[in-house]
Amino acid sequence: MQAHQIKSSPGKKKKRVGRGGKKGTYSGKGMKGQKSRAGRKLEPPIRGIIKRYHKLRGYNFNTIKEKAVVVGLKTLNSKFSPDETVSPQTLVGKKIIGKISGKIPKVKILKNGSIEKPLVIINCLVSASAGKEIEKAGGKIKN
Repeated sequence: MQAHQIKSSPGKKKKRVGRGGKKGTYSGKGMKGQKSRAGRKLEPPIRGIIKRYHKLRGYNFNTIKEKAVVVGLKTLNSKFSPDETVSPQTLVGKKIIGKISGKIPKVKILKNGSIEKPLVIINCLVSASAGKEIEKAGGKIKN
């Protein structure tokens, strides 16, 4: 068989209903209602869901706040030497914390254990009790 010998089959034609002839009064469409009308347009199912959904006022952008990664004083005491700076970059460099989706996360230092070394803390959130402990050991907190 070759390309010029291919013929398409005619297929079965759909019976056109409601244009006179022997199909009866309602032409197989039943009585009354939206489904029996000519040129009916049914509402898409998604429209009802959209109409029922509550309307919010304003434009909400960045509503989800990033949570800070928690680091304890015990880990800082064991991983850092005296007078060394502690920042999110140095914590990632020493693999104490990891990047979250390619970004360096915010860091919060909590009083988990104790610290004996004076450390300089930069760009980290510090709890009140951890801040007292760091200053008592001779360290500094800078923002």
